Amino acid sequence: MPRLALYTFGILKSPLVDTGPLTREFYASGEAVYRRIGRQPGYLAHAEAADAARGGLFEADWGAWGDFAVPAWYDRGRTAESAALAATLSLWTDLGPAFEAVYTGSHREALNRRYDWFERTGHPTHVSWWVSDGATPAWRDGVSRLERLHEGGSGPHAFTFHEAFAPDGTPARVKGTGSAGDRAR
Repeated sequence: MPRLALYTFGILKSPLVDTGPLTREFYASGEAVYRRIGRQPGYLAHAEAADAARGGLFEADWGAWGDFAVPAWYDRGRTAESAALAATLSLWTDLGPAFEAVYTGSHREALNRRYDWFERTGHPTHVSWWVSDGATPAWRDGVSRLERLHEGGSGPHAFTFHEAFAPDGTPARVKGTGSAGDRAR
C-alpha cells in the first residue's frame, strides 16, 4: 500500500546557532512538536541524522534518506554557523493522519507563530507525494517535488493538503481543506 511522503522547508529569520529568544522559542516549540507528532496515529518515520548536531544538516549522515538538500531558492549559509533553515521529511500512512498532525494541537500552535520565526518567501513550504510501500524518500526527492509544486502547482506527483491527490492520481479531499471529492485512502 502506498505511503505519503511529506517534505517541509522554511527559511529562518536567524541562523540556527543564534542564541536569541526567538531561536530558543523555535527550538523549544519544535522539540515538543516532534515528540507529539511521533505519537500520532498514521505516523511512520522521519528523517533523522545519525550523527548531526544543530546546524550540521549538510554534513550529516542521513542514511537511507540520502544527502541533505535544499531548494534552489535557499540563498543562506550551508555551514553549522550560517545555516538558517528548517526542513523535515516524514512518512505517513495516509493524508488524513498527516493533515491532523500538521493542523491540530501543538503543531497548529507553532504554525500560528511561523512568521515570528520564518521569512515570507513566496514559495511553498510543504509538499506531499506517494511512495511505494518499503521505499524511503530522499531529501532530494522532497526538494525536486517542492520545486515542481512551485513551478506548476499541485498535481499527482507533488501536492499540498489543500489540493491533494490519491495514490491513483485522482483528486482527493482531506477533511477540513475544502478540496473536491472524498478523503483519500
